[in-house]
Formats: sequence, C-alpha cells, structure tokens
Amino acid sequence: MMRLFVGVGLVLSCGYAAAFSAETKYVTKTDISYVDEAARLSDEYIKERCVLDIYYPEGVTGYSTIVWFHGGGLKNGNKSVLEGFKNKGLAVVAVNYRLHPKVKAPVYIEDAAASVAWVFENIETFGGDASRIFVSGSSAGGYLTSMVGLDKRWLAAHGIDANRIAGLIPLAGHTITHFTVRAERGIEGTRPIIDDLAPLYHVRSDAPPVLLITGDRELEMLGRYEENAYMMRMMKVAGHKDTRIFELDGYGHSPKDAAAPLIVKEVKRIEKMLKR
Repeated sequence: MMRLFVGVGLVLSCGYAAAFSAETKYVTKTDISYVDEAARLSDEYIKERCVLDIYYPEGVTGYSTIVWFHGGGLKNGNKSVLEGFKNKGLAVVAVNYRLHPKVKAPVYIEDAAASVAWVFENIETFGGDASRIFVSGSSAGGYLTSMVGLDKRWLAAHGIDANRIAGLIPLAGHTITHFTVRAERGIEGTRPIIDDLAPLYHVRSDAPPVLLITGDRELEMLGRYEENAYMMRMMKVAGHKDTRIFELDGYGHSPKDAAAPLIVKEVKRIEKMLKR
C-alpha cells in the first residue's frame, strides 16, 4: 500500500503530455449509442442513457483508451471527460448508463459491459489500439469497473474475454455488493454483503493488472478504503501478481482531480509492459 499526497501525484504525471506533439488536435464526438439499433429504438430510456462520448487525438494511431464510468451511487450522474485526462496522448470514452430507480441490478453492469464491448469493437476506427483499452471510474463507476473486469460473464455476453482489458483502475469503488443494490433488496447500507454482485466474489489470479485508488481512510465513505485494501489482499492471496492500492492522504471520497494523474501514470506503466 502506498499513501500519497497530491503533490506527489502531480509530479508523477508530468511529462506525459509531451509524448504527443503540442499541436496534436483532440476531437470529441458525443452521444454515440453503444447498443444496437433495435435496442435503441425499443425504449426511450435506453435511447437517452445508453450513450457515450469519445475524446481522442485526431490523425494519430495506436493510442491507449480509458473507458471512464461516472459516479453517483448508481442513482445519478452524467458522463464527462476529466480535465486530468486531456492532452495526454490518450482517448477517453465517457459512458452513461441507466440508473436506479428506473432500472435495478444487474442492468447497470450490463450497460457498462455493453459500452466496453463497443469500445473493443470500434476504437480502431478512431485510430486507437484495441489491445490497450483501460477501464476506470469513480465511486459507482469504480464498482462497475471492477465488476466488468473481474466477473467475466458480462463481457462474455458480447463475445469478449475480460482479460483483453489492459488494466483496471477503479477509484473509490465498492468491492462488496454496492449499497444501491443492497437497498433494492431491502438490506441496510451498513450491512456488508459479498455475493455474486460483489467484485470481491470474483477475485482471480488471471485478471488484468489492477490499481485500486481511494481517498484517505479517515475521510472516505463507509470504510471504502478498507474494502479496497481487502480486495488488494485477496487478489494477492488468489495469486494475482499485479494488484496495488494507493491511498490519497487528506482527500475524501472519490478525489477525481487528485487521482487523474495516477490513472494516467498507470496507463503509461502498462503501455511499457505491453511493449516488452
């Protein structure tokens, strides 16, 4: 475990913007549907929420992509590209998904998997490298990151092996069953559950590299640091060779701005591994 101050995180990210020319132009395309046309036309809520934005370097090929899931407790929130991801020689796919109470579990996870599948199937048409797709997200988005990456059934439904993901980087996500899912089942938020909708249920040795990031353990939400620390330990017990955890001292729940440089640094670290 590493405890980091924001100053360190910012230093870690310096220099990555220089990897691409300062003149590189970035393009954003918005509200792209990631479900098939029949599904899109079948339901107004699917049409509204099952969309994504893609921010990418124009005229460049072979770049990495971060799929980013917003937070909001699976009940609210909207897609956006973090400022800390911009101008770093990366593409960012910011995803919306359907929300409680209009839908219930596992619809959120199904939507997340469908969006990741869309990226695998389409990123090369934008110039990206399908072998360098990373999945990340904040809070509820961190939960979705871990579920899609560790429980292989969700991507398998789209004919994709979750092990093709280059790296999983959840930020302050539940590793037990999400509190909104528990509420749907009449289980109080302070009662932890580990069932098949908990990332911890799916620890495995052959998963992609995992970097868990949280805020300060004394400031995080409902023991979120401790959940992630246990996930790190159980991944290691299961034989996984590349699971780490970073705790951002002095920051509360899901510190996106402080975490963004660490997420970019992790992408660059794994890129170097993939080149070997």
